[in-house]
Amino acid sequence: MIKSGSLTMSEVERAKVVEAYANGEMKATVAALRLQISTRQLRRLRKRFGQDGLLGIASGRRGLPSNHQLAAGLAQRAVQVVRDHYADFGPTLACEMLRQHHGVDVSKETLRQLMIDAGIWTSRNARKAVLHQPRERRPCLGELVQIDGSRHAWFEDRRDACTVLVFIDDATSQILQLYFAESESTQSYFAAMQPYLERHGKPQAFYADRAAVFRAPAAKKHTPTQFQRALDELGITLICANSPQAKGRVERANRTLQDRLVKQLRTEKINDIDTANVWITKFIDDYNEQFSCAARSQLNLHTPLRKSDELPRILTLCETRKLSSKLTLQHGRQQYLLKNVPALHALIGQSIAIHTYQNGRIELRAGGKVLPYSTLKLASLARLEDVDEKTLHSKVDELTSSKRGPRPCRKIPVPKLVAAGVVIAKKTSAQKRKTAP
Repeated sequence: MIKSGSLTMSEVERAKVVEAYANGEMKATVAALRLQISTRQLRRLRKRFGQDGLLGIASGRRGLPSNHQLAAGLAQRAVQVVRDHYADFGPTLACEMLRQHHGVDVSKETLRQLMIDAGIWTSRNARKAVLHQPRERRPCLGELVQIDGSRHAWFEDRRDACTVLVFIDDATSQILQLYFAESESTQSYFAAMQPYLERHGKPQAFYADRAAVFRAPAAKKHTPTQFQRALDELGITLICANSPQAKGRVERANRTLQDRLVKQLRTEKINDIDTANVWITKFIDDYNEQFSCAARSQLNLHTPLRKSDELPRILTLCETRKLSSKLTLQHGRQQYLLKNVPALHALIGQSIAIHTYQNGRIELRAGGKVLPYSTLKLASLARLEDVDEKTLHSKVDELTSSKRGPRPCRKIPVPKLVAAGVVIAKKTSAQKRKTAP
């Protein structure tokens, strides 16, 4: 800043205004407004100007250290501790750790600036956006099918929000399947896959995100999900993308559908899921005719279903339990009792497959054969359920929709034996009083 003597140019300009006010050439309100200060501060400046002249306008703290500066060596110590122990911590958490474990008390914004200056932390504005370059399409139809679920108010205010499962071909951007469901769950994907496989055949691979439907959590990473197990039986590869941008075709299709499909449903006056799933085939044909592109190869890599591909059985929730020595096994809140026949005794200690169908029917299988059984209901106990952000909505809806009525008030009658005992006790007490001296 340009200086005149020991004053800056702004202070010289301020001195001129104060001098004009002191000589009566300018009113106090006008001078205070021009200097952007109060009239009280203006009177202080006039007093200092009268005593010290131009030097009275300068700040009294010029050349003195700041009242808010850090103690000597505190900044260096904070940076060194962060570099040694908390290099991958953010400023807020690192500030808490310094205060709790090292006795270093600095504000988080001060620490943020110290970490930026030391090259430990990069501000959000300075971070470079991740570059996602476009990937070339697969050459053949059915070589890679991207799948995803989009939760949206598809029926606007005519119905609660639901999910549409989208199957789109990577080579042509054709929509191969659209299916309306309450939520993006394993059962809804099985319900959407059966008509897709019957119509088009089996693709080479499905490309999905890392939702719990497709990828097991880290604690169970060696245990395949139900969806993965079904694809393994069908000979279809499952690939999980590392980012939403990696499966950009289906993500962009979701954005397009949230505009066009919503308005088409409104025009067709469709207000429920079942009607929409019947009508959706016509929408798919019109969409593909307008928006799909030609594949580089004319080869269709969808393979037809084999006779051994029992879709109703494969596309079920399948879990295994070991058969006990009493020919029983437990699954959920049910205990299953196999028929006591010699042929089933050989299965004791072996794993029995429990298939849960879409309609709720339970089937026990071993060695490809269906096993006869009866059920015994167990006491209902509270249990934990694994949900993620895509199945949370449906679980909460189930809980809120199940209204429990008040418990009936039951009057527990006093047992007759207790009443008789009270009468006998009273008689015995009366006889004692009579015989007493």
